[in-house]
Amino acid sequence: MARGFRRNRPEELTSMPDHALVGVVRIPETESSPVTAISRRVLYALIALFAGVLVVYVDRDGYRDAQGSSMSFLDCLYYATVSLSTTGYGDITPISPGARLVNVLVITPLRVLFLILLVGTTLAVLTERSRQAFKIQRWRSNVRNHTVVVGFGTKGKTAVSALMADGVKPAEIVVVDSNASVLESAAARGLVTVRGDATRSDVLRLAGTQHASAIVIAANRDDTAVLVTLTARELNSKAKIVTSVREAENTHLMRQSGADSVVVSSETAGRLLGLATITPTVVEMIEDLLTPDAGLAIAEREVDRDEQGASPQHLRDMVLGVLRDDHLYRVDEPEVDAIEEGDRLLYVRRSNSESARD
Repeated sequence: MARGFRRNRPEELTSMPDHALVGVVRIPETESSPVTAISRRVLYALIALFAGVLVVYVDRDGYRDAQGSSMSFLDCLYYATVSLSTTGYGDITPISPGARLVNVLVITPLRVLFLILLVGTTLAVLTERSRQAFKIQRWRSNVRNHTVVVGFGTKGKTAVSALMADGVKPAEIVVVDSNASVLESAAARGLVTVRGDATRSDVLRLAGTQHASAIVIAANRDDTAVLVTLTARELNSKAKIVTSVREAENTHLMRQSGADSVVVSSETAGRLLGLATITPTVVEMIEDLLTPDAGLAIAEREVDRDEQGASPQHLRDMVLGVLRDDHLYRVDEPEVDAIEEGDRLLYVRRSNSESARD
């Protein structure tokens, strides 16, 4: 680790592991879980078995075992079990016409149902595994220009919510974390998940980092964030990498590691706390601007052809800044008195929900 690196306290909700984990990709499912399906089938099989036991026990006088003894409940259970499983040792047989008719009309259909449940469960499990493997392979072949979010704690969840509120589809977001329970909540939101240590290149490759258009690093430790940034930048030299740090002293390390944007979470929270004590309504407005699905929102767009040559202060949108050659200028700076082709505008727009109501 670089000299002078300041470590920080871990967050409460999630952590990247100290040991290496093998990456595991999970594509969200819309169906019930395999465990639930298997449990349901086993329950049906047990119901069929005990139905067979009850039928045999009611007509137990029509059966005899090899010693000619009458049937006990245990004998009925034994007979139903070996009959439905098609084992059939022959030591207990129906001897009366009624018992044989019951075997034809009841026991045999139950036997068929029992086998269908057992064989069907096996086939379902094998089919599910093959289908999931096929989905993963197809996803890895087609995934392009998606967003990878490393860490699904408070910051990661909020980042994902902001992306989805701004129109990014859940299938275009891949979450990488080492906490299985955290990834369960991500999968419930329809996100693709990868379990593993994001500082490892093989785990990030599973997440398709090499083809991603943006990478959000919301690790709980600054040193972990640096390692993940270095690894991600090595895999993808063109992606936009946005990362957060807890300590401002580590900002330069993040940029040296390849981050395009660095958010200092502790200082940002401190500024908001200070503003809230003096002008709480300003904080409310900032929260509104940072929430894409409520009220107003800050957005970025390309310059229209009829806007070229005009002043950014006189456009129909409330422009806050102009992005030119990867440099952001305030709207009142002389360098952007006239908008040029290729500029991008940072402006205030109405939220998606507000626009939809109109």
